[in-house]
Amino acid sequence: MQNLMDGLTALAKRRGFIFQGSEIYGGFAGFWDYGPLGVELKNNIKKEWWKSIVYSREDVVGLDAAIIMNPIVWEKSGHLKAFTDPLVECKHCHKRYRADQFKEASDELEKKLTGHRVSGGSSSKNLAEILVCDVAGTHTWKDVTQPKTFNLLTEVYLGTTEPKQKAYLRGEITQGVFVNFKNVVDSTRVKIPFGIAQIGKAFRNEITAGNFTFRSREFEQMELEYFVKPDAKQADRLFEMWKKTRLDWYMSLGMQKVNLRFRQHEDKERAHYAVNAEDIEYKAPFGWSEFEGIHNRTDYDLKSHGLSYKDEDGSEYFPWVIETSGGVDRTALFFLIDAYIEDGKRTVLKLHPRLAPYKAAVFPLLSNKPELVSKAREIYATLCSRFYCAWDDRGNIGKRYFAQDEIGTPWCVTVDFDTLKDNTVTVRDRDTTKQERQPIDSLLPLFLERLNA
Repeated sequence: MQNLMDGLTALAKRRGFIFQGSEIYGGFAGFWDYGPLGVELKNNIKKEWWKSIVYSREDVVGLDAAIIMNPIVWEKSGHLKAFTDPLVECKHCHKRYRADQFKEASDELEKKLTGHRVSGGSSSKNLAEILVCDVAGTHTWKDVTQPKTFNLLTEVYLGTTEPKQKAYLRGEITQGVFVNFKNVVDSTRVKIPFGIAQIGKAFRNEITAGNFTFRSREFEQMELEYFVKPDAKQADRLFEMWKKTRLDWYMSLGMQKVNLRFRQHEDKERAHYAVNAEDIEYKAPFGWSEFEGIHNRTDYDLKSHGLSYKDEDGSEYFPWVIETSGGVDRTALFFLIDAYIEDGKRTVLKLHPRLAPYKAAVFPLLSNKPELVSKAREIYATLCSRFYCAWDDRGNIGKRYFAQDEIGTPWCVTVDFDTLKDNTVTVRDRDTTKQERQPIDSLLPLFLERLNA
């Protein structure tokens, strides 16, 4: 499985999907830049999500809140107190590590020691000297401090004079919805039950970034806060409805069902605001990994901000919230992993056509024949009027096909000498490699039909 990740990360850089942030200066851990194809993939994911959550429903509206808010927001939300991880710090290098990961490694070491004692092994002392952990390297408990809490919010300082005002980059985009709850209700015709959707950047002072873009310090979220009456039965029903809706969405865009599952949070791991929480997890090469959460936040948030709702019957209450919170970056990574296939001599990204950066690629068979180039340019312009297309006239046709397979382009259109006679072109399918002749006039409706299938 590591070979898959190695191949994918190499492809991501080579083909312009994902670059290490600030790479020319050695990079910066936990930060990533999306190249020409990566930004298209991310935009397509967000567009499909917005279409599914907002445009296809009458009961959801959108919002785009500021990244930096009044610090009181984070005090009221509980993040200043509860948004923490217990950490240990190395007494020598002063690096910090999550205490729970040290504990897991410690428990694993104890199992090894017990096994050696039972079997009479002589290497127990050596084992006891080194605590091996994916995160902590070769640190031992004697090298680190007692666990202390560490807030995951990233501090920023604003103002032109000293002392500057301390604020925070948002650790989640959710609070921007809650503090605007009354504004949305007063300025629209929404009525409970209804939702507010948002896509935006969030920042967390993650101690250990890793697994490519999976754990980053800057990331993008796509979230829905769905407000309901304070009724446990209704909340449970809608919780299950949104679970199914969100899982179905991923599968509708090509993610394999066998690689998806739900995992319910245990009491000790649930966020401070949730009474029920389940994660959609993906079976990644580095293990089952969460990339969307469905939470029942009850009335915690609106009550914290003192924002009630007056119903049509005159009753006033604090609405409960069913939340779906997905990571754009993690979703993009898992769509790439799910689509990545090494098929003999070629590498293929079998991305769903609606997610693929380019929907089609147009080639003149020969780049030194003006009549072929001119006709191909006409077709390219027509297709580009409706969706993003690639143009390629370099090298032989086989290499062009393989290059488009590698970046996930569903269809390639080749203009040859027969085109000049009968106005037909060769259309090649990425997944089957099958080629068929199609009239030029049929290309746009054909591709649009397939995109909407």
